[in-house]
Amino acid sequence: MSEKRCYYEVLGVERSANKSVIDRAYRKLAIKYHPDSNRGEDAVELFKEASEAYEILSDSDKRARYDQYGHAGVNGAAHQFNDVEDIFEAFGDLFGGGMFGDLFGGRGGGGRRRRARRGADIRCDVTLTLEEAARGVSKDLSFRRHVRCDTCNGSGAAEGSKPETCTTCGGQGQVIQSAGILRVQTACPHCNGAGHKISQPCNDCHGSGLQKQKAELTVEIPAGVDDGIRVRVQGEGEVSPDGGPPGDCYCFISVQPHDLFKRDGNNLILRLPISYSQAALGAEIDVPTLDGPHQLRIEPGTQNGEVFTLRGKGVIDPRSRRIGNLLVQVFIEVPKKLSGEQERLLRELADLDHESVLPQRTSFLDKLRNFFDPDPDPSAKQ
Repeated sequence: MSEKRCYYEVLGVERSANKSVIDRAYRKLAIKYHPDSNRGEDAVELFKEASEAYEILSDSDKRARYDQYGHAGVNGAAHQFNDVEDIFEAFGDLFGGGMFGDLFGGRGGGGRRRRARRGADIRCDVTLTLEEAARGVSKDLSFRRHVRCDTCNGSGAAEGSKPETCTTCGGQGQVIQSAGILRVQTACPHCNGAGHKISQPCNDCHGSGLQKQKAELTVEIPAGVDDGIRVRVQGEGEVSPDGGPPGDCYCFISVQPHDLFKRDGNNLILRLPISYSQAALGAEIDVPTLDGPHQLRIEPGTQNGEVFTLRGKGVIDPRSRRIGNLLVQVFIEVPKKLSGEQERLLRELADLDHESVLPQRTSFLDKLRNFFDPDPDPSAKQ
């Protein structure tokens, strides 16, 4: 093929297709062009083409680059498949009991080599203050996880014995049932997918090959994490039961409520009480920020609920590295108790208010007067 076809055209899907639609389309093409069911000269090449298209479109990041730049945006991003077995290795979960089950069970009906299972992931809960979440912090974690048993070196067999190959699956851990051109691969019912059986189990791990052990880990929490975010620590999960890669540790972040600030995305919100005189006359006020006090100018005539923005005083976005703002919302605090001098001065101010009615109050009084006396023509009442 001298020129690559559009990946959407290869799979026969619309550009708006979601992941499940793309999965189904690839599954149909895999069945159609797999060499076990299609002996055509171009079957293998078409199978490779469909697999390359699926690899790009099933990955959200690669798909976004392809949508924007076409094939030039994903050069080198796809595997170079030499044969059908390479495709099985690349999409093992897709063809091996994961999303669709095993479609063909390998070339020639012999069954594929049993793949080592990945270790399980583990979860750790990490509680942070707002300051720690905003700035980033190192956290020392302590938890328990499975490790390989030292007594049997992970075999699960007692000293002087060894695991015996399962005679049902021949050590593959899988059995294959044929239905036409399709072969469905399932875990062997006699060894539960292990590929072997242990007649004399290890006394320390009871045949599992694993033991619980305390683990201590220092995790770097990046600046800007928010409540509910997961931080992945690769390779710090459970050990694989059969020599595969270990799982990962996921730290689930919980951020404690703050006494002063409320977080909204990358912005912080602060409700700041001010007095009537500060709102009317204006004032210079030191307001708290995560970086320390910051002077804020309250303009004369500030209204209750007005918001002032302090740019760059919020929380950094861990992805874009942009820093949010601090939104200061003022509210006028009315004192519950007054001194004699304060009461005298306020009564003088109240008398002045009657003489010089404010614009909004004048408008409200006019509306109130019309509400109680909606007919402007007194003669209409006679």
